[in-house]
Amino acid sequence: MNHNFALETEPLGKLMRKFSVPCVISLLVGALYNIVDQIFIANASYLGSYGNAANTAVFPLTVAALALALMIGDGCSTFLSLSLGANKTDDAKRAAESAVFVSVIGSLVLMIIYLIFSDSIIRFFGGNVNEQTYAFAKEYFFYITAGLPFYMFGQGLNPLIRADGSPKYAMFATLAGALTNVILDPVLIYAVPWGMKGAAIATVAGQLVTAVLTLRYLMNMNTVHLTLSDLKIDPEIMKQYVPLGITSFLSQISLVASMAAVNSMVMKYSILDPLFGNPEYTQIPMAVIGIVMKFFQIVISAVVGTAAGCAPVAAYNTGAGKNQRVKDLFVLLLKTEAAIGFCALVIAEAFPRTLISLFGASNESVFYTEFAVKTFRIYLSMIVLACINKASFIYLQALGRAFLSTMLSMVREVVLGVALPVILPLVYGLDGILFSMPAADLITFALTVIVILYIFSLLEKNAQERFSMHSA
Repeated sequence: MNHNFALETEPLGKLMRKFSVPCVISLLVGALYNIVDQIFIANASYLGSYGNAANTAVFPLTVAALALALMIGDGCSTFLSLSLGANKTDDAKRAAESAVFVSVIGSLVLMIIYLIFSDSIIRFFGGNVNEQTYAFAKEYFFYITAGLPFYMFGQGLNPLIRADGSPKYAMFATLAGALTNVILDPVLIYAVPWGMKGAAIATVAGQLVTAVLTLRYLMNMNTVHLTLSDLKIDPEIMKQYVPLGITSFLSQISLVASMAAVNSMVMKYSILDPLFGNPEYTQIPMAVIGIVMKFFQIVISAVVGTAAGCAPVAAYNTGAGKNQRVKDLFVLLLKTEAAIGFCALVIAEAFPRTLISLFGASNESVFYTEFAVKTFRIYLSMIVLACINKASFIYLQALGRAFLSTMLSMVREVVLGVALPVILPLVYGLDGILFSMPAADLITFALTVIVILYIFSLLEKNAQERFSMHSA
């Protein structure tokens, strides 16, 4: 069956499995890069919670790089699907060629900026919570930054492979890189041992593998043919696909703003806390917040992967005018995301000690475990709503509703994600930071429900109009 025709006719559940499962696996594997580093770092007695805190401070910098990469990749991916659905192959080709070129240039520029302002950046994200954490953060940051071009190319352009109809290859490219990282981490951290440098080099090696495999595919795409001589900045076509990736950019970059606020407040209130103000324990809250966010990242990777896998199907059917089909897919997506969130909630609330044991709890004080258990249970208490919110943002983007998607994302990550971690600790101290996330998700969900109902009414109206015209 023709690939494009199948998007209009195959059962939605079958299409979701076909596109979303490889996408989920790809993103989960991508999330493993930082998580695997943190697990091996935490269980190295000479790194421990100091290394974990350093990893937490550097993590937002990789998210910022991903934001730029996804703005190009997700935007181009959506535009590619919309163009193919409207039978505009030439536009699809120009967009893909432009995205490849811009991704390379953008990653090199960002790498240089990071290296020039490295000390200020590390301090801004709380890496100087104490002297040992700062030293580890500087070491890890340098090598991770050197690998940014590979990371941004492989992760950012992976959506183009899925939009081209090869989600399994997209998964394979990411999986190969992550396996490289998993194999090298214990060797470079324990056997050599290179400490934070070893963890970073293992990560960069994996990113290089993914980047090479991604490049190999892009030079042999199914729907469009790319040539090196045609790779260039195309301002006219960029005006069309970049806005479609703005939501992906803002959802990631606003997350960086939220993490900056959280890390800054954690550093401030850890020092003021009667227990964690002790220099021996000051790094624990930041290390724990980082660990809980890594678990959250795994869950959100499954959520985003499911929604992103549905995006080409939704975008194509939107371009083809299949509005009822678009609505039905949205309903199926929301049910799936709610189920994912519920499973994550059960794990976080019932088994926090098991989760924290993966991150070197046996090498730390009892205060480390106690704070981690409390953080898991409070911080992730509204994770079901967080999953529905995130999926809705992505689906709206696939429908070409960039403004609504962007506004919801901005409210969640910038307005609430920054304001609440700053305001709530004024009353509740360190615990206020833990309550900030569920509060933000609850408020955002109320707004998301309103937007979903609005979109449903539009899709239903458009479907009826098309049916009436067809009957006439």
